[in-house]
Amino acid sequence: MLRAMEFREVVRRRRMIRKYADQPVDAAVVDRMLEHAIRAPSAGFSQGWAFLRLDTPADVARFWRCSSPDPEASNAWLEGMRTAPVVIVPLANKKAYLERYAEPDKGWEDKAEARWPVPYWHIDTGMASLLILQTAVDEGLGACFFGIPPDRTDAFREEFGVPQDYAPIGAITVGHRLSDSGAPGSATRRTRKPPEVVVHRGHW
Repeated sequence: MLRAMEFREVVRRRRMIRKYADQPVDAAVVDRMLEHAIRAPSAGFSQGWAFLRLDTPADVARFWRCSSPDPEASNAWLEGMRTAPVVIVPLANKKAYLERYAEPDKGWEDKAEARWPVPYWHIDTGMASLLILQTAVDEGLGACFFGIPPDRTDAFREEFGVPQDYAPIGAITVGHRLSDSGAPGSATRRTRKPPEVVVHRGHW
């Protein structure tokens, strides 16, 4: 069993992995990823999220077939990502938030979306997604968050019976990570901005 990492090491090692070893992922590890995901914060404890777990070869193949504009397409990114044995799709439910804040303890008398300064249903589901990514690192695995093309959302919904109230904010591949050497991705071509560039203390 792998030794759990220090949190700072988990954060440091987190990166998007786009190619995976030909090795299955322990179902108990996927369980832990999802158990950690639901520990994410959510406005009003709305918990307006859901997670579609695809962890069989048939279901993963269905995902790539329905979410790809051209299922027959082949490129370095697709060839690598399709090697992942697990795909998790985080979904956000806006309705859950609008209804939660119309409850007596929140005090809003309507369910107007305009009251919200930002779409917290997406933000909270994104934070849950990050916990999945970090748990993957802690378990010695790799993961990658990426988007489902907007024009494939309906096909995705139909394939997996996803209710209209739930919107996929992206998808996460999970698997045993291979060497990052030569892997595609912007991080291989750009440097990370240091704190002194992005942190503004007291005033911009």
